[in-house]
Amino acid sequence: MKLQFKLALYNTLTKIAIITVLGILILVSINHISINHIQNRLLQKKIRLIANLSNVEINDLLLQKTFTDYNLLREEYIILKEIKKTDHPIKQKFLRELRSIEGNQEEFQILITDFNYEGKSYRLELGETMSTLAQLEHTISMFTFGILIAAVILTLIIDLSFMQFLLGPFYQIIDQKLNKVNDPINFNYHPVKTSTDDFKILDQSISVLMNKIATLFLTEKEFIANVSHELLTPISILNTRLENLLNDEQLSPEGENKLFACLKTLNRLKAIINSLLLISKVENHQYGKTDTISVKHTVEEVHEELEHRLLMMKLKMHINLTEDYSFTGNKSLFHTLLMNLINNAIKYNKPSGSVDIYSESSVEGYTLVIADTGRGMNPKLVQNAFIRFEKLQSEKEDSHGLGLAIVRSIAAFHEIKIDITSEKGQGTQVRIVFPN
Repeated sequence: MKLQFKLALYNTLTKIAIITVLGILILVSINHISINHIQNRLLQKKIRLIANLSNVEINDLLLQKTFTDYNLLREEYIILKEIKKTDHPIKQKFLRELRSIEGNQEEFQILITDFNYEGKSYRLELGETMSTLAQLEHTISMFTFGILIAAVILTLIIDLSFMQFLLGPFYQIIDQKLNKVNDPINFNYHPVKTSTDDFKILDQSISVLMNKIATLFLTEKEFIANVSHELLTPISILNTRLENLLNDEQLSPEGENKLFACLKTLNRLKAIINSLLLISKVENHQYGKTDTISVKHTVEEVHEELEHRLLMMKLKMHINLTEDYSFTGNKSLFHTLLMNLINNAIKYNKPSGSVDIYSESSVEGYTLVIADTGRGMNPKLVQNAFIRFEKLQSEKEDSHGLGLAIVRSIAAFHEIKIDITSEKGQGTQVRIVFPN
């Protein structure tokens, strides 16, 4: 999850918690305030009622055995009865109980109080329904819930917009200073415009780091050039001297065999050095990418060069490229990539087997498939396929475990994806996915 979404989510959840707590406090406060308001209203009604009582009204209320309605909606009631001196007096108390008026049961806030009138004691009960309070609480609850939902949506939108604006320089630094940098020598040291000190520090740190990398990169280039001269030149001299010794007529057969073994070792050493130098040069982007490459044409060229090997192993190669694909890159490097892959498909194949080369169209892009009927590999070996000096299927002397390492470097140089699937005894399939 991106940082801007995490920050927006954190702010939203925080505000949800705050609004929820405030909503609960509002509801509790409203309930408490409303009950106090009803109780004060009942006290005021009691005072007015007692102040305006007369003997006639008292008799009418005493004769009424059931609840006396104040209005048609049954929201209020009054009960008056005479009490004896032996009854326990009630000065004043409030109750919240259910009352049934003409078959309708509702919850009432009730005031019970005793008073004296012309030497007699009476008990007055005044009640007011709680249904209005419940409706008010429900209305406020729905209103609070609506405000919560609206606040969450607005907060999320505003926070995302603000975070996108705030983190814009950060993503610009990532995009321009990291993702789009293929060569540290051509790094753009111009600072990204931002008013945030943290992003300025990040930008400066990346520039300092890239400067160090560029220095090391140049040093490595010099080292590669020196290795090419210092190692390959002595090997060539030794190779020439050994070949001259072979021309000596006095050389014994045993000595001749030893010289042949030495020449073979020198050639193997030369091949390893050339392979490592090729990998290093490709990974350091010391090759240009100015050629327009046709995949179909390159496959046909490699097929012509390896046709004699197919005849030696009695293999059949089927090429089915219904569509061609062209891209810009280094033609000689791509030729080397296909040469190594198709050569492996021939080298590790079974006698009288086949090599199938065909194309596919997928969501990822144009895909070239090289499939063989060889001995295959275990899934664990496939994971180590691109490790240098890792011999996967053969212990032959002509294999030094750098072929697929070269393929990986060239593929990365051209932004090509290589995927290998293999099954023991069923063959190997290499998929080369070109970007759209």
